Amino acid sequence: MRIAYQGEPGAFSEAASRAVSADAQLVGCRSFEEVFAAVEQGPAGYGVLPIENSIGGSIHRNYDLLVEHHLPIVGEVELPIVHHLLALPGVAIGGLRRIYSHPQGLAQCERFLRTLSGVEIIATYDTAGSAKMVADQQLRDAAAIASARAGEVFGLEPLASGIQDYEHNVTRFIVIGRRPFDASVADKTSIVFTLPNEPGSLFKALSAFALRSVDLTKLESRPMPGRAWEYLFYADVAAARDELPCARALTHLAEFAPMLRVLGSYASWKRREARRADSVEAAR
Repeated sequence: MRIAYQGEPGAFSEAASRAVSADAQLVGCRSFEEVFAAVEQGPAGYGVLPIENSIGGSIHRNYDLLVEHHLPIVGEVELPIVHHLLALPGVAIGGLRRIYSHPQGLAQCERFLRTLSGVEIIATYDTAGSAKMVADQQLRDAAAIASARAGEVFGLEPLASGIQDYEHNVTRFIVIGRRPFDASVADKTSIVFTLPNEPGSLFKALSAFALRSVDLTKLESRPMPGRAWEYLFYADVAAARDELPCARALTHLAEFAPMLRVLGSYASWKRREARRADSVEAAR
């Protein structure tokens, strides 16, 4: 199995990819767009992409890319995120003038960053890529916010650890691919839809699920490109698309939604973790 992810070795997306398959051959990509291309055109069969963080919120670019491309979501991974401030050996925190990281990494460590004075905060394309840049360019007045593994890979030392705003910091990653990657039974469905701009439209959309006791676990709106003040609505539903209540809710929604598309129906991370636990217990 080949899995594409965005970032350098040591990126959190790499760790999420290992959680999908510890034996997979990993393909690092510079951008989220390249991950989609790697799955659509090769060489990867699957791609792992961050979609939501418990502190920083949604990664909006990946929501947009799900609509631009037609690769279904086939799974998800939840990964605890612990951030470290990494610098070259011998560098002191008082000598820092620049700190680099991905915008999400910076957002998740905002409280810590506010305690530093005289330091420029610079957003980059990747957490581990920031660590690589500090190491490759031997930047002795700079540090990166990244994972402990990124520090090990690029020979950096932690000046501070666990610097995220909240101890329980989790990122949810989605897995995209042309086919299921394991035999887990689906219990979650992601959809995107549009609604007519008229009173009660969103209420009607939500009621399609509420009247059938189908749990809507997430709702996100994003602007429609080229159409000012019109929106796409993304939703996660705690049911497989072919379960009768969910199937009927989707049929109901399609009656008045100008556009409705299922982005994927797959096993939630909770179900996959339970399946793993059962497999370990059975092997004892």
